[in-house]
Amino acid sequence: MKNNYSLRNLEVTVFVIALSLVFAIAGCAVQNSDSGEALTAKPALEEEEDQKMEELRNSLTAMQFAVTQKDATEPPFNNEYWDYKEEGIYVDIVSGEPLFSSTDKYDSGSGWPSFTRPLAEDNIVEHKDSSLGMVRTEVRSKEADSHLGHLFPDGPQPTGMRYCINSAALRFVPKDQLEEEGYSEYLKLFE
Repeated sequence: MKNNYSLRNLEVTVFVIALSLVFAIAGCAVQNSDSGEALTAKPALEEEEDQKMEELRNSLTAMQFAVTQKDATEPPFNNEYWDYKEEGIYVDIVSGEPLFSSTDKYDSGSGWPSFTRPLAEDNIVEHKDSSLGMVRTEVRSKEADSHLGHLFPDGPQPTGMRYCINSAALRFVPKDQLEEEGYSEYLKLFE
């Protein structure tokens, strides 16, 4: 009888250890018996990403956050830059990386800001987008990975391309403020 009791204790102990490992691996909270504080298996990188998202959520408007972080599309003809005509450059609303110039902007009739080319090709990343039952080319900023809009091969010459971009992903820097904001290299576009 004593052997059966010991064998049963051993089985229960092995089961408890195995269950504890499963919970630890799954990232469930484990109670620290010394301090009474909950420990989590959430990786530091994931916590850092959550903090970054919270900071962005607090610094951007709801539309800017939805567009840049959740790949949303703002309404056509009801956005800040669709018919904006001032001279200057457009930078990523999140990172400030230069993206487009007013010298390449045109009225596509789409209701969104449209450009024939990027200002700095190295700051633009293109991805295949198969959402909404069609194949398109998504355009994102390189540094911030902000969703900007889409690229279509129906633009005017000299490129024949239309970068159809959400105003909410952009911040406009007027030509007379380029130097003070650190974009003086682009002043030559407006000479």
